[in-house]
Amino acid sequence: MDKPFAITLDPGSSLANHTGSWRTSRPVYLDRLPPCNKQCPAGEDIQGWLFHAESGDYESAWRHLTKDNPFPAIMGRVCYHTCEGACNRGKLDEPVGINSVEHFLGDEALKRGWKLTPPTTDSGKHVLVVGAGPSGMSAAYHLRRLGHRVTVHEAGPLLGGMMRFGIPKYRLPREILEAEMQRVVDLGVDVKLNSKVENILDTMQAGKFDAAFLAVGAHIGKRAMIPAGDAAKIIDAISLLRSMEGEDKPLLGRRVVVYGGGNTAIDVARTAKRMGAEPLIVYRRTREKMPAHDFEVEEALQEGIMVKWLSTIKQAHESSLTIEKMALDSKGFPQPTGEFETIEADSLVLALGQDVDLGLLEGVPGLQVSDGVVQVGTNMMTGHPGIFAGGDMVPAERNVTVGIGHGKQAARHIDAWLRGEEHVPPPQREVAVFENLNTWYYADAPKTVRPMLDIIRRQSTFDEVQGGLDEGNALFEARRCLSCGNCFECDNCYGVCPDNAVIKLGPGKRFEFNYDYCKGCGMCVAECPCGAIKMEAEEI
Repeated sequence: MDKPFAITLDPGSSLANHTGSWRTSRPVYLDRLPPCNKQCPAGEDIQGWLFHAESGDYESAWRHLTKDNPFPAIMGRVCYHTCEGACNRGKLDEPVGINSVEHFLGDEALKRGWKLTPPTTDSGKHVLVVGAGPSGMSAAYHLRRLGHRVTVHEAGPLLGGMMRFGIPKYRLPREILEAEMQRVVDLGVDVKLNSKVENILDTMQAGKFDAAFLAVGAHIGKRAMIPAGDAAKIIDAISLLRSMEGEDKPLLGRRVVVYGGGNTAIDVARTAKRMGAEPLIVYRRTREKMPAHDFEVEEALQEGIMVKWLSTIKQAHESSLTIEKMALDSKGFPQPTGEFETIEADSLVLALGQDVDLGLLEGVPGLQVSDGVVQVGTNMMTGHPGIFAGGDMVPAERNVTVGIGHGKQAARHIDAWLRGEEHVPPPQREVAVFENLNTWYYADAPKTVRPMLDIIRRQSTFDEVQGGLDEGNALFEARRCLSCGNCFECDNCYGVCPDNAVIKLGPGKRFEFNYDYCKGCGMCVAECPCGAIKMEAEEI
């Protein structure tokens, strides 16, 4: 009599031990791209440095962060942290306070005197960087670490570019800016201040530079065609903010009107408030359409800044302005109504955007300029070989984070070009979406809010408005990270596998599957908290 099939298998045979012979799909470990990393314009490995921070190893976190961005203390204050808008934790309770942890790490590095890693090689190549703002100094940092000699020409008297002359002290204390700029200089970057480049080709030839990176900031304020009497006081926002760095502060009067709706308009109004004026922002659209970031608008309103929505300035007089009211049409665009009013004003500040001075590019063969910006290829090189550009000079959103990212990208492309090669970024990994996560395993942990300066001091001094986290809060906030898409060795897969098909490889080495025993049930995928496993069709 034949035995039942299940017990006729010879012990030790492949059929006895390989329980996955009927499997149609198999689990595989993978590293998905966290949405915060994907969103970051500076190209930071956010999840990577948060991993070190949540273990309390702040120096390793800072060193991991500064591989991509040399200015964490600056960025922790002025970055608009769009990474937090992409954070999967925001769909569970609140996003991780990535920017606040970066702020803490940056300040901790300055307090403890941590230094950037100096270069270990010398390429023999010399690169010119034009502009000592976020993009130029980021490029100088990365180029220097790649072993190149770097000289920065800055037209102004101080380092920082638009970070210094476009961002008020209450948002970015100057001692923080100067300390992080100096760390880059200390790597061996040569900086020439008050050295405006009049012609890029002449400067490159005179200095025998092998390549150049153009990072001139948008320092020229745009004007508006507003009829004005001879006595009307009209200045542009950038000139006003720049003058705040000098000894002689501008005389604005008590009634200051700011025309515009961007972040610069908000900065100017808040600056005027601290100078004792009564600022009023005039903006032609509604708050919902205002390009300024909402948290900046909210802080301004808290400080008593008034805003006149759906209004435009038609004429400027000696001590008043004529305002025309606007109304939204059926498509939501503002249209003039023919209704006018007069408001008192001692000065009018135009915050209507900025342009870049492109005079240094005159006569450069092959270089193309369109709509006031330089056209570059995917490698950030202009139409002239060896001349690259980034930051405010190229078509992109204009902010510090984008500029820092451009500097890093350009440095990698310049390095490859100098070696006669092409820098090819690695292919982007699959993004870890919220649906990949098993959030049941994560505890509720409300976001830690950074302290704010009290409203009275905010209105009357240039003290820093936004405080930082202390060590305990920073550690808590870092530990709120879900590690989206990347294994953090929680042992869930190991514990739930019904076939003992998961093999532990040791601390820091993660796991692997023994497919001889895996029958493709997918339980490991379902129970992985961070979505670091997926099922793939079995090869036939």
